Amino acid sequence: MGWVSGIAVFVMVWWVVLFAVLPWGIRLETEPEKGHAYGAPKRTRLALKLVVTTAISIVVWLAIFLVIEAELFSFRDWAAEM
Repeated sequence: MGWVSGIAVFVMVWWVVLFAVLPWGIRLETEPEKGHAYGAPKRTRLALKLVVTTAISIVVWLAIFLVIEAELFSFRDWAAEM
């Protein structure tokens, strides 16, 4: 895997993990102020979620990288057989 494709894979993994992490720990307001939505969370804790997303993404990316570099599964061989 080259560095450009490595970055592209990391960015895709990061976004998928972000959307999986965003709902974690959401507590809704029981009595929101006038003009506020009922579905708006009390605290988003977005900075913590970005750090967790990055940490999980690094682990997932490393797993993908190791599978590709160790040639445990070759997409080129698989495509050639088709």
